[in-house]
Amino acid sequence: MKTFLQLLKRHLVRVIIGLLVVVMFLLHVSGLLHWRLIDRMENIAYDARLVFTMPNSQDPRIVIVDINEKSLAEEGRWPWSRDRMARFLDQLFNHYHVALVAFDLVFAEPDRSSGLDVLEGLANDRFSDLPEYRARLESIRPKLDYDRLFAGGIKGRPVILGFYYNEPNDTGEVSKSGALPSPTFVQGGFKGRKIDFIRAGGYGGNLAEFQLNAIGGGHFNPWVDEDGTVRRVPMLVEYDGAYYASLSLEVARVILGVAQVEPQYAYTLPWDKRYPGLEWLKLGHHLVPVDGRIRTLVPYRGRQGSFPYASAADVLNGRVAPEILKNAVVLVGATAPGLLDLRATPVQKAFPGVEIHANLISGILDQTIKEKPAYTLGAEFILLLIIGLVMALILPLLTPLWATLVTLLVTVISIGFNFAIWHYANLVLPIASGVIMILVMYLLNMTYGFFVETRRERQIMGLFGQYVPPELVNEMSRDPASYSVEAESRELTVLFSDVRDFTNLSEGLTPKDLSQLMNEFLTPMTQIIHKHRGTIDKYMGDAIMAFWGAPVEDPEHARHALMAGMELLERTYSLQNEFRSRGWPPLRVGVGINTGVMRVGNMGSAFRMAYTVIGDAVNLGSRLEGLTKEYGVPLIVSASTKGAVPEYFYRELDRVRVMGKDEPVAIFEPIGLINDIDKTTLDEMTLYAQALKYYRAEDWDRAELQFLNLQKIAPERGLYSLYIKRVAHFRRHPPEVAWNGVFTYTTKG
Repeated sequence: MKTFLQLLKRHLVRVIIGLLVVVMFLLHVSGLLHWRLIDRMENIAYDARLVFTMPNSQDPRIVIVDINEKSLAEEGRWPWSRDRMARFLDQLFNHYHVALVAFDLVFAEPDRSSGLDVLEGLANDRFSDLPEYRARLESIRPKLDYDRLFAGGIKGRPVILGFYYNEPNDTGEVSKSGALPSPTFVQGGFKGRKIDFIRAGGYGGNLAEFQLNAIGGGHFNPWVDEDGTVRRVPMLVEYDGAYYASLSLEVARVILGVAQVEPQYAYTLPWDKRYPGLEWLKLGHHLVPVDGRIRTLVPYRGRQGSFPYASAADVLNGRVAPEILKNAVVLVGATAPGLLDLRATPVQKAFPGVEIHANLISGILDQTIKEKPAYTLGAEFILLLIIGLVMALILPLLTPLWATLVTLLVTVISIGFNFAIWHYANLVLPIASGVIMILVMYLLNMTYGFFVETRRERQIMGLFGQYVPPELVNEMSRDPASYSVEAESRELTVLFSDVRDFTNLSEGLTPKDLSQLMNEFLTPMTQIIHKHRGTIDKYMGDAIMAFWGAPVEDPEHARHALMAGMELLERTYSLQNEFRSRGWPPLRVGVGINTGVMRVGNMGSAFRMAYTVIGDAVNLGSRLEGLTKEYGVPLIVSASTKGAVPEYFYRELDRVRVMGKDEPVAIFEPIGLINDIDKTTLDEMTLYAQALKYYRAEDWDRAELQFLNLQKIAPERGLYSLYIKRVAHFRRHPPEVAWNGVFTYTTKG
């Protein structure tokens, strides 16, 4: 405890900064401060959770009859005549036997398309003295009164009409048209309750004769957040003291056979008549959760098409399969762009408004609507306080690496807990404020540490800068505490490169030319190693030793080493002409690469230390480089390196027991990427593999014949000559009993 307090005192400034950050976020949650950025991020986080967890399945119980472009093209522009709408209802109920029809539309104006008004005008004017005309007019009136036909089509059927509410315009005026349905709660229904209802200034309803004949009505206004996205729908809206249900709530009520919606409160105390907020609306055994403004989150099932669609024109003309509509709840709406009922939602930028209501109805029936009650703010406050105190007191005491790990752990736990509450408790807890607070505290700590610990960073850069490329030094400088020169065991890949016959080549050059040649050879070789994230261990005259995977960890160290080795050979070949033009001898190199566990770190004596690698795996890499001369190939890799880089095509050279190792190893020559190997090379490799099989089976005659054929195909390859000589040797001196094809070398190569 004493040590902990001492550490806190040492990092007091960072602790105080962290606590101030916590206070700022708590003020935001409490409402004393308001940061729009957090609100925007909260919306993004909500959308991400919704999209990630939505079922992406179709609900066949609810069918959307769509006034789409096809319908407008066949039946004409909207609105259609009411006699056609009456026929539309007849089709749905009499032919398709649907359970209920709800309109996400308003029939606000009388239909005068039949010409009845004109005929009545003639009866009162030009033909007023013709009783026969008036008698004929009265006889055909029922067929021409389209509104009455439509009202008759509604009457006695489970039809719910939609309406909309509106707000005052810029001049303070509000429009009111049509008739409203009966309110869900009459004036005074929530007397004594302090509930923050959305209040409508006006409305746009249906003609009275339509609404009177319908079994109900509901508003279809969504709630549009500040970013223009529809995430919620008000379940109840107050107008003139009464409270009107949404279209989705009214449809669910009728489907469930519930006579009246009941309010449900979070708690009720007999001696306390005050209430902090309405939490649910009850439909029989079903609960519809609402927030502080009586809005419900839309439980989107997926993108558009989460419910069956049928074209309104196809319904009118009987072209829809009956099984799609039978006993279905039908929502009639429009997706044609010209009818302006497309909304921005978390799941799609242009989403049909009618499908928003379908999602809500489905969610009410399945009880899958997420809850976001008022007490979630209290839960958010407590969680922020706990997380903030932990981060403020712990982060300053940790190294950058551990601070990062702790930050990641706390972030993952916070997000995981939030998802668990979302999934298992159906609750929406705010998450953005907590994650942002964690990141802000982490960044402030890292920034402070950066300026305080720059001296140590410079030491790290000075220590490793002579071994690794500048790009990796820059990486290391971001977290200098994560890198150490202390020796450790780690899987790495080592590369040895040596110039063939360098002693003989150097004898014909002056010291100046030799120095210049080596400089112009080693410089591009070093650049290639650095390019592929390698660490230069040392130069040994004409030889180079490098390794991959330290000090910066590299999961693909074997691949990078092999790519560097292949490029070293290509670059050596490209230097030949340039060297010849200067009178220098052409250079040939051998490269050996091995992957395995090595000891890496600062090693040496009290007089001189070097960051290097040692171990059996390093020695094997050196032996492989030496064996390139024996097999006449420029590059040899071990089986471990081959296994780590499977996208290359390899020729198995041999199974050998090198000096200093008892266990035999398989050695390979990488030919190139598998996809780049031509048929000629593949055919040669097939013949070679068969020859090697004969050789290991001690079938000397077939092996010799096959290698002789291969030598004719590729006379420049020394590998085939090597095996021809071995076959001749083993004929005279047969190998030991139970020989497994391993060749033992008694020199380093």
